[in-house]
Amino acid sequence: MIKLIVGSKGSGKTKTLISMCNEAVKNTDGCVVCIEKAMSLQFSIVPQVRLIHADAYNISGYDEFYGFISGVLAGNYDIKDIFVDGILRIGNRDLDGLGVLLDRIQALVKDEVTVVVTVSTDVENLPASVSKYLD
Repeated sequence: MIKLIVGSKGSGKTKTLISMCNEAVKNTDGCVVCIEKAMSLQFSIVPQVRLIHADAYNISGYDEFYGFISGVLAGNYDIKDIFVDGILRIGNRDLDGLGVLLDRIQALVKDEVTVVVTVSTDVENLPASVSKYLD
């Protein structure tokens, strides 16, 4: 299942993601992973969360990100929640490409893993391929 946290820069998306991530650890029987572009969450996320710095793996573009997510899931069968902060920075702000990525991730995780993604743009800028994942 994919959930989006959408809003302009400075609207509190990352704070919401941090809160959701830290809460997920308390309520899951599996592992929680948080992937970020910039290494800025290390002091905000509880240590039980596997925090991954995307730049450390030279991830650029949605295809590489999809491959990375696939590898993380393949190596850890008990992941229940994945949080992604700054997805548009990884995908060079390509909103149409984001829709394709989200569809691919949804097909990969089905309803077995919850994936929460922050998207730094206004809701009205989202193409239908992305906005369908809004609650």
